[in-house]
Amino acid sequence: MTKNITDYTLDPDDWDSARQLAHRMLDDMFDHLSTVGDRPAWTAPPQEVHDALAEPTPRDGAPLQEVYASFKKNVLPYSTGNQHPAFFGWVMGNGTVTGMLADMLASGMNPHLAGYDQTAPVVERQVIRWFSELLGFPADSSGIFVSGCTMANLNALSVARCAKAGFDVRTEGLSSGPRLTVYGCAETHNWIIKACELMGLGSKAFRAVPCKDDHSIDIDACRALIQSDLEAGLRPFCVLGTVGAVNTGAIDDISGLRRIADEFDLWLHVDGAFGSLAALSPLSQKLVATQSLADSLAFDLHKWGYQPYDIGCVLVRDHDAHKAAFAQSASYISSMQRGPAIDSTYFADRGLQLSRSFRALKAWMLLKETGADKLGALIQQNIDLAQYLALRVDEEPQLERLAAAPLNIVCLRYRAPSMNEAELESLNREILFSIQESGEALPSHTMINGQFAIRAAITNHRTRKSDIDHLISLLLRFGSTLASG
Repeated sequence: MTKNITDYTLDPDDWDSARQLAHRMLDDMFDHLSTVGDRPAWTAPPQEVHDALAEPTPRDGAPLQEVYASFKKNVLPYSTGNQHPAFFGWVMGNGTVTGMLADMLASGMNPHLAGYDQTAPVVERQVIRWFSELLGFPADSSGIFVSGCTMANLNALSVARCAKAGFDVRTEGLSSGPRLTVYGCAETHNWIIKACELMGLGSKAFRAVPCKDDHSIDIDACRALIQSDLEAGLRPFCVLGTVGAVNTGAIDDISGLRRIADEFDLWLHVDGAFGSLAALSPLSQKLVATQSLADSLAFDLHKWGYQPYDIGCVLVRDHDAHKAAFAQSASYISSMQRGPAIDSTYFADRGLQLSRSFRALKAWMLLKETGADKLGALIQQNIDLAQYLALRVDEEPQLERLAAAPLNIVCLRYRAPSMNEAELESLNREILFSIQESGEALPSHTMINGQFAIRAAITNHRTRKSDIDHLISLLLRFGSTLASG
């Protein structure tokens, strides 16, 4: 029998000293955020930082002050840059002070969000009701917060498979039925390939439908492909629409997809990773209003909700279908009639995770502090800035827009009439690298109809018209220098 047990703990030995250090950390982060525009949009970590971080596994601990000093010197200065007002790369969230504080509060509470009788799931369910209302879904829609839209879309596709496969996928597996297929525009984000592979459908299960000239799905081609697959003995179960395609911001014909889904008894899922939240702007709501026709809808709040990573959400119209895709029973987490284990698995029954963090708190605080109307105004501000950028590009003879800009993404390139396509691609790659490495702004890249494009995605509440003007000046300056060199 053990007689002596050491009383270890991870609580501070000196609470007052830990409190002082914590206040200093908070002050430093306020300084960091309030001066973000004074620093480069991106700085590559130098070799000495890589060397400093390549440490052997710590066996003995160090004072927290020393650990924090290493963070402040070697980690904090070298992030992706997505907080910067001139960061236009990809579609990345930029965060808010309140979101940062909410994450701290959520970690301090540290609740387990499988369910249970506590306030955290009450908050999450309330926020799901708010966003259901804002995005045009029934107020009593089912939903769950997840890490991001890849997981939100995977959740929805899993529900669709169980609801529309025509056999018991969960019990019997895929070998018991025909090959399942899902349909979406060729511009669909590559989450769909990952999801099909992970779910055992195989990447061939995704049937890429040709796009129209505006990069949205060709409805007639979609219907014809489904009909052809049915005749070949395949089992279509889902059609996908995108509201805000990742390359160009294109918006699919969701009404047309709803008609196809009804015609063939398929599930309609909409990936609205960033575009869905345009519904909060009265001026742009009409662009995405038909997303309310979907059976399920995925969106991110760390994109156009401006929240710190990570927080995505899926809404499912049919409560029973959502639960049927994930619910499991186990004695050690079963719900009880009284005590904290009442409804212990509400969210665990609607997603893959049992252990979940309190992501919903920052969404709850966002809406309560900012209000949906101001959030919509900020989203419209981003759209207006994108339209301004598109106009500036169209006015510059040396620049060329490569796609329509219906929302907040502008794809462009520098053009030199004497250059062929290969030379133009090489030139624009160098322009992109030069701008990124200068730290003055950070656009990203993509391919549009086989042409290399410099891509500006505007999802930052800090971005101003002057940042757009500066990006244009950088494109012209580096373009002229490199084209003549």
